[in-house]
Amino acid sequence: MITAFLLRSLDRRISIAVAFLLVVAILVPVLNLATGPSHPLHIPTYIMALFGKYLTYALLALALDLVWGFCGILSLGHGAFFALGGYAMGMYLMRQIGSRGVYGDPVLPDFMVFLNWKELPWFWYGFDQFWFAALMVLAVPGLLAFVFGWFAFRSRVNGVYLSIITQAMTYALLLAFFRNDMGFGGNNGMTDFKDILGYNIQADGTRASLFAATAIFLALSLTIASAIVRSKFGKVLVGVRDAESRTRFLGYRVEHFKLFTFVISAMMAGIAGALYVPQVGIINPGEFAPANSIEVVIWTAVGGRGTLIGPIIGAILVNGGKTIFTGLFPEFWLFALGGLFVAVTLFLPKGVVGTISQYLVRRKPVTDAAEPAAEEDGIEPKIQAAE
Repeated sequence: MITAFLLRSLDRRISIAVAFLLVVAILVPVLNLATGPSHPLHIPTYIMALFGKYLTYALLALALDLVWGFCGILSLGHGAFFALGGYAMGMYLMRQIGSRGVYGDPVLPDFMVFLNWKELPWFWYGFDQFWFAALMVLAVPGLLAFVFGWFAFRSRVNGVYLSIITQAMTYALLLAFFRNDMGFGGNNGMTDFKDILGYNIQADGTRASLFAATAIFLALSLTIASAIVRSKFGKVLVGVRDAESRTRFLGYRVEHFKLFTFVISAMMAGIAGALYVPQVGIINPGEFAPANSIEVVIWTAVGGRGTLIGPIIGAILVNGGKTIFTGLFPEFWLFALGGLFVAVTLFLPKGVVGTISQYLVRRKPVTDAAEPAAEEDGIEPKIQAAE
């Protein structure tokens, strides 16, 4: 039943995007593992890891688009959900190091030994098991989003005020995780990971598997997001975005629709963070920085909010440009990023994908105008004959 619901949600564009991601999930690892460095089609491991990071950013942008593009909630705190998912995965990876750490303690991570911790904190229990860490990747961001959204949406906090509150939440978490006594590594965070599920995290096969998992989760999340927005529930979401007061007047509990969408979006962001950490090899409080959440908004705006596919493309394009510009002109990158956002706002307010879609929609009535007329010409004689 769930499978049928998801499949019905796939229109032509979403189907092509999902199929492309699944092909990439297979093809890129194969070209990395099955071809030698001298082969013209060989994809180096560092390139594969770099694009794996881009795909995690794409998943984060998709999560934001679900609440901003279809529900009208401009969240400036999605970086917090991303970071919490990353910390949950980082805690699991730290527990897998065991006695191979610098200090050789079989239980305590190195930073705890350095800070003279005598025993493992209670909130680290269970993170030696992957299934528990995976559950926390979903539960922690989802619970935070539920509590935050419960109070915010019931109080009818909207617009810029909600955006400011989400950013304040992110900044508060940034300050908290910087503290050494929090038990999360302080300003250094967590790094020096060794294994994941018993496999060497630096091995080419492991990195290829992580890339494939990221592409598959992005395809699955895109399918789920499409199912949500194309359902009756999604139609109400658009009503909430465009005319919240009227939607509320019709009898819908607007806060419930917002809360559900916000929680699902936060869990997607948590998954993105969990996939990001083993591929990058580090997680620290810098991921909570408000600037990171603002960058996600830029990715979504550049690609086209309210399109689902647009934020994915925007995240890859902007971060690809960031990699190139920071290498060639590192001192000008922030100016380029700001100029890009201003240019998109002025000249492409619907983003790249939104603008292209709007252009195609405008052309469609011109090419199809003759068809309705032909149908009417065919129906009218039948009516006259029946009379």
